[in-house]
Amino acid sequence: MEQSVASKNKTGASTLSPITTNQSTIGMESATEVVRESCNKFPSSKWVKLNVGGKIYVTTLCTLVSKEPDSMLARMFSQDGMLPSEQDEQGAYLIDRSAHYFEPILNYLRHGQLIVDAHVSLEGVLEEARFFGIYSLISQLEPQLAQINRPIDDMPLTRRDVIKALIQTPHASELRFQGVNLAGADLRKLDFRNINFKYACMQRCNLSHANLTYCCLERTDLAYANLECSQLVSVKGLCANMEGANLRGCNFEDPTGVRTNLEGVNLKGACLESSNMAGINLRVANLKDANMKNCNLRSAVLAGADLERCNLSGSDLQEANLRGANLKDAELTLMVTPLHMAQAIR
Repeated sequence: MEQSVASKNKTGASTLSPITTNQSTIGMESATEVVRESCNKFPSSKWVKLNVGGKIYVTTLCTLVSKEPDSMLARMFSQDGMLPSEQDEQGAYLIDRSAHYFEPILNYLRHGQLIVDAHVSLEGVLEEARFFGIYSLISQLEPQLAQINRPIDDMPLTRRDVIKALIQTPHASELRFQGVNLAGADLRKLDFRNINFKYACMQRCNLSHANLTYCCLERTDLAYANLECSQLVSVKGLCANMEGANLRGCNFEDPTGVRTNLEGVNLKGACLESSNMAGINLRVANLKDANMKNCNLRSAVLAGADLERCNLSGSDLQEANLRGANLKDAELTLMVTPLHMAQAIR
């Protein structure tokens, strides 16, 4: 039968860790009972000396046993556990490991926080944690080191990186983020006018209230990005991926008459509610299940677009080109101006 004993992790939350021995699983005992048994095994004192790589550490049985009852250190000093190692002339138990990496582990067992000095390698601490079986520490260090060791080419740029590039680029110079990884970046309220984002990965970016006027978004991946209330005047977004994106309240109309070109864009399931899209080119775009309620689509080109189940209620489609568009199950109620059949006939 297996017993689970509550132990605290780094954040202080309780977790359950099974307590096992060499012979059988301990039945229905608490961590307090395990500590008491350890103290009974060493009745002279609750303090223990450890000689790790020639350096002496003094700690309590409670520290070694209670937090990680399955670890090698806990089993050395728990009843029915493995036998402790040999002792030196001072009575300290000899452990042939590096003191350099053991000290952060001992402090972690004391207070539940991993604190590592700048000169101490996290890889070394992880190896010692694996050796001693400190599993809660292993689960913290492995993802942290995976992130640190991630190739720099795969790392997305941050808001700070982008702002630094914007500040350092002269106003008259062209700034390109072509093919750059900006996935998940917080880019809200920034001025990106005339910047080239072609082929960039901007999945789940926060671009709300940003100015993207005259930007190149050709084949840019903006899936599930937040562009609410952004300025998208005269952008070039040929075949861009904006599936599931939030484009509520955006402005696409250029007062000079230059059309926003989103030909072939993927806006499946996107929200464009209350956006000004007058004159926009959405030829052969995928607008399945999109929310386009109360949009200004005057003179928009939607020829060949897939508008299946698209909600266009309350929108203005005056003089819009819908020739060859798929309007199956589209919501066309409360239109600002009546939709003429000629608009949808080749």
